[in-house]
Amino acid sequence: MNFDTKHNRFSTNSVKWNVPKDEIAMWVADMDFRCSKAIIDSMQKKLELGIFGYEFVPKAYYEAVVFWYKSRHNLSLKANSILFCNGVIPAISSMIRKLSSVNDHIIVQSPIYNVFYSCIENNARKVVENQLLYENGRYEIDFANLEKELSNPKASIMILCNPHNPSGKIYTQKELEKISKLCKKYEVLLISDEIHCDISTQPYTPLAKIDKNSVTVTSPSKAFNIAALHSASIITENEKLRYKIKEAINTDEIAEPNSFAIEASIAAYKHSHKWLDELNLYIEENKNFTKNFLSKNTDLFVSGGEATYLMWIDCESISNNTDKFCEFLRKKHKLYAQKGSIYRGNGQKFIRLNIATSRETLKEGLKRLENAFKEAKKLA
Repeated sequence: MNFDTKHNRFSTNSVKWNVPKDEIAMWVADMDFRCSKAIIDSMQKKLELGIFGYEFVPKAYYEAVVFWYKSRHNLSLKANSILFCNGVIPAISSMIRKLSSVNDHIIVQSPIYNVFYSCIENNARKVVENQLLYENGRYEIDFANLEKELSNPKASIMILCNPHNPSGKIYTQKELEKISKLCKKYEVLLISDEIHCDISTQPYTPLAKIDKNSVTVTSPSKAFNIAALHSASIITENEKLRYKIKEAINTDEIAEPNSFAIEASIAAYKHSHKWLDELNLYIEENKNFTKNFLSKNTDLFVSGGEATYLMWIDCESISNNTDKFCEFLRKKHKLYAQKGSIYRGNGQKFIRLNIATSRETLKEGLKRLENAFKEAKKLA
């Protein structure tokens, strides 16, 4: 796969590229790369059949997930521990409704994926931030505060994001063990969103290896660039809990696949290992290029970045409120980056930049960021 190839995504109903043609879109988390040949071929075969009726989830889907976790992460899953649903966020929302009560406390580690907040607040639950400690350009867990929040009788669920979005932090096994132990101590359900786990060249520990009573939600959507196909898995070995989750996702009508979700997911998990290895090497090169460019040409720097193709860029040298900087960056310099404040915590000092694009586009985007930085520095 030649990841250097540029693809014109304007006028394709792309959310990411629904921008003026003089802008570079580096905000929302999808990639500017074609899927693996195996995925495209599987969809083409389905398309040629020309019949798109109702579908069930076959045994082959669960076997593909089991195969992936064993071959990629050395985790032995049982097929019956997996539930299909049509998205990580719909699954989390459904579990919040079913497994907690109105006004319950739902704990997250901010700054964190902004949609978690809407999942919680739209279901009349209270967001409780266990804000990550930012020290020497890295995030660490404030375990004293975490235990305080978990011990509150109103706390019912903790939502983890591993690897962490937006920073790309990969939680260590020791950290996961400590979080799991605290959640068990205070009888708080631990849910882990691991959608970014396959976008890294570094080791990662699935929560399911440590905590059999936790819930993992994951999807091939990010790593294989098939977000619009709406395929995800909910994993837990706790049979009673799994029954309640199955009830929840069926009540909410999010447990049925579309005509392409199953074939594409199986092709991803069973036949796209090599493509993903090549992708991760390319993204790693883009990360290194980004870090070196920023270090050489600006005072900005990347925090974390062990996983994902999202660069969490510390902008404190020019602003403690990047909302205005992002507006300036887009309006004047035609680069669309994501403002950090939507992730709460200390996110107002950051921007999030999606580097899953061709090297040529990345270079141009970073040049625009450099120009904006220099102009903002003069105005500061």
